Amino acid sequence: MSIKRYKPTTSGRRHASVIKRDKIGEQKRVKKLIQKLPYRAGRSNGKISVRHKGNRAKRAYRMIDFSNPVEDKKAEVIGIQYDPYRTADIALLKYEDGSLSYTLAVQNLKLGDIIETSRKRSLDMNPGNRMILKHIPAGVMICNIELSPKSKASSVRSAGSSATVLSQEPPFVQVKMPSSEVRKFNENCLITIGQVSNPEHSLIRLGKAGRKRHMGIRPTVRGKAMNPVDHPHGGGEARNSIGLKQPKTPWGKKALGVKTRKPNKASNTLIIRRRKKK
Repeated sequence: MSIKRYKPTTSGRRHASVIKRDKIGEQKRVKKLIQKLPYRAGRSNGKISVRHKGNRAKRAYRMIDFSNPVEDKKAEVIGIQYDPYRTADIALLKYEDGSLSYTLAVQNLKLGDIIETSRKRSLDMNPGNRMILKHIPAGVMICNIELSPKSKASSVRSAGSSATVLSQEPPFVQVKMPSSEVRKFNENCLITIGQVSNPEHSLIRLGKAGRKRHMGIRPTVRGKAMNPVDHPHGGGEARNSIGLKQPKTPWGKKALGVKTRKPNKASNTLIIRRRKKK
């Protein structure tokens, strides 16, 4: 896998780049693991609730084993595939009984590797193995983390991301998240060993507006290019600055540097150190 940069034959190609993927193992989609999801494009009850969404390329959802993975059975990696619904690659697994499943691919996972999932016992520290936090020593990179035991793995899943185990303090384990936040997880939460695959994703340059449209992102108009009736930043002659003490949303609320986390959220007690400000 490498970054391919185009020759500047057109203005759109001048700054564009893509990830050139190697075809590793089985590349055919497994029909039983494919699902069509309804496309609502940022709408709730037909009304726009999230702006600037709509008209993207069609795609099919691959069902990943984030919840209820097959436990205590060895699986062989028979293919590493592209997934249009996520920035990371996915691995196609074949179990001893012949069943297939998709899982999130981690860095350095190779064709033919044997991986396993277990909540009951400790496994080898091989990339791709999944076990509970209680068995992970300090300093190990992890990803694909459950927020609570036997729930859906929902944290640290984007391309190139990883968390680090800091210390064991039963019944909790301290983990440093990719955002630099340090928080406690239950020691029985399931995790995956390693760093999420495709770390080069952040280096891609789209190069032209059309690629954004293929991703379902519609054009965004600057607030200060509007009239005062349409946006708090609007009005004035020519190219004016915002003119307010701080940026605001179209609805008059503060836009930058405002805490959005609920003050009485139950998991606040699990956060040891908040993330650093950019």
